[in-house]
Amino acid sequence: MTLAAPISLIEAIEQVEHTLTDAEVFLGHGTDNPWDEAVFLVLGATGRPLHTDAESGADQLTQDECQQIDQWLLKRCVDRLPLPYIAGRVWFAGLEFICDQRALVPRSPIAQLIENQFSPWWREVASPKILDLCCGGGSLGILSALAFPNASVVLADIDTDALALARENVQLHNLADRVELIESDVLSSIPDTLFDVIICNPPYVDSTDMEALPIEYRHEPSQALASGSDGLDFTRLLLAQLPRVMHASTIVVLELGNSWEHFEALFPQTALIWLEFEHGGWGVCVLTLDEVEELGRQLR
Repeated sequence: MTLAAPISLIEAIEQVEHTLTDAEVFLGHGTDNPWDEAVFLVLGATGRPLHTDAESGADQLTQDECQQIDQWLLKRCVDRLPLPYIAGRVWFAGLEFICDQRALVPRSPIAQLIENQFSPWWREVASPKILDLCCGGGSLGILSALAFPNASVVLADIDTDALALARENVQLHNLADRVELIESDVLSSIPDTLFDVIICNPPYVDSTDMEALPIEYRHEPSQALASGSDGLDFTRLLLAQLPRVMHASTIVVLELGNSWEHFEALFPQTALIWLEFEHGGWGVCVLTLDEVEELGRQLR
């Protein structure tokens, strides 16, 4: 598709929607329909805010704006890059984050639990200590720091590139005084601190699902996705190491996506709590210290 001025903002969005639909792009990085994807693409490419009102639909685009839309659309439809990577920004849980191929595009349903301050699974303490393990670009830990102004937060990841992106997001949200970043293989470099809340959105995609991933997901770092034949290689290591950084009231919020079924099959005699989310999402459980220790014993 080639846009050419004169054309209105709304006409451009409509044409982009048709192109996205015809190209059969996969939607899973912030939108679930071609119209929303087209809106975000056109507004982003033309430098307009996402809260642009409907009356602006009649605005006439310049030729330079049309060319920028075309460039973004080419990357989206031909290269199949996720839109947040093209834009370099993503809106997640109402906040803007820097986003590029150093880390996964933020999309975890754990954000909904943070918005509810982990209720009813956890009661806030005066100065909570929160760990975001496998933090990627840092979005969940940053959301936690903002939800709990008295919290100290650790962002941890094995990937130095992801941690560099997380540091940029920490600075973007002015949280450097309360958020620490640590390079760590699982919990190996985490100090002997007892955390009140541990969030973990680890690699959990099994080998079958990895082979079937849409092209868009293949632009994301594979080490943040793949975790062995059943998707639980990382999780097995995590369960063995977790008790060291937990106390009796600590909760672990663990996301396992489609591999939740493998996880349940691994522990058929243990009743696990799988959360339901108002805005979609699945495969997230909440674990206590007793549960973590019991699961660890079953793995030995």
